[in-house]
Amino acid sequence: MSTSKFKAAAPKGVPDYVPPQSATFAKVRDTLVHHARLAGFEHIELPIFEDTQLFARGVGESTDVVSKEMYTFADRGDRSVTLRPEGTAGVVRAVIQHGLDRGPLPAKLVYNGPFFRYERPQAGRYRQLQQVGVEAIGADDPALDAEVIAIADRAYKALGLRGYRLEITSLGDHNCRPQYRQKLQDFLFQLDLDEETRKRAEINPLRVLDDKRETVQSQLADAPLMLDHLNDECRAHFDAVTNYLDEMGIEYTINPRMVRGLDYYTKTCFEFVHDGLGAQSGIGGGGRYDGLMAQLGGQELSGIGFGLGVDRAILALEAEGITLKGTEQRVEVFGVPLGEVAGARMPLLLNSLRQEGISADMAYGGKGMKGAMKAANRSGAAYALVLGEAELAEGVVAVKDLAAHQQTEVPAEQLGKWLLEKLR
Repeated sequence: MSTSKFKAAAPKGVPDYVPPQSATFAKVRDTLVHHARLAGFEHIELPIFEDTQLFARGVGESTDVVSKEMYTFADRGDRSVTLRPEGTAGVVRAVIQHGLDRGPLPAKLVYNGPFFRYERPQAGRYRQLQQVGVEAIGADDPALDAEVIAIADRAYKALGLRGYRLEITSLGDHNCRPQYRQKLQDFLFQLDLDEETRKRAEINPLRVLDDKRETVQSQLADAPLMLDHLNDECRAHFDAVTNYLDEMGIEYTINPRMVRGLDYYTKTCFEFVHDGLGAQSGIGGGGRYDGLMAQLGGQELSGIGFGLGVDRAILALEAEGITLKGTEQRVEVFGVPLGEVAGARMPLLLNSLRQEGISADMAYGGKGMKGAMKAANRSGAAYALVLGEAELAEGVVAVKDLAAHQQTEVPAEQLGKWLLEKLR
């Protein structure tokens, strides 16, 4: 029998969010979701794992996500399943399976939760990453592209972020991309590339443009760009999207060298970048996917969506020194019972306040006045409710405004009404 001690720890690259930072996590997630809901997006709950072929076909077998980063395993029925590395393929599968593509279009869906990629853990890049995503399926309309981008921009601004920029481009479609692909390959095959990069150029030449090595980048200055080879339809679509953004007052930079890590993107492609995060500067992004529905067995319907990193947004807030309003407040009121009788009475009093929608906590374990008031201040409560022998005898509660350091005696039966008037 082993005598070594076991010390529990989270798996490598999997962050915990514990108080008080968990309040920031929840606020960021809820803010991102809220702005999608304002645009009519409805909640969808996705499985944590899916059939492996969904991601192999939907995301692309040549991508790093599928070829290197997926958590794939055989279940007890010897079926190959994969922890979801992204959300779009799962949403499209659910839309097809449940017939949402047969109803009112576009189907507008918002989701959030953990996603999994086996990557080298570093700041802002985790093996379990948290995202909020939206997908709008069933309309190839530039106004929808602009709406999706605007949702993310408004959400980031609502969090207080200002140090990010929006980069946007067009990746063309199945009509103009093949010709561009050939032009790019012809260019790349003339360069001095290592064997692995040359293979990448054969399978997915766009990936080479995203190679960060100086030895590769120095040779790409004159590489042909997709934005210069759009057909008339794709050019008109892209111009319409940028015109909408101009009218909405959303600033952006056109980045013709942008490459996303997933194969399904077509036409509009965008990324929000924050330089305060160092090498992992992307905080969210997305794009349009014209052929994905049909590729997964559905109708020929276009879609557009994004994935916004909750983890990345938190790091961006830290980089800008922003503390979100309200995250310091755990409860609105905090009970300070003094003595055994008050200690037995306070839980009943707080229960009645909670029934009226007032968040409340108390000092447990018979703490004295000094210790209980310290706990009240740490809770972020607006008011401390002091209940001792004198208050019990008079049928009142001493309500202390923790910010103004003023105390008022309120009849116990009127406490809920009094607090609601002050708090709401």
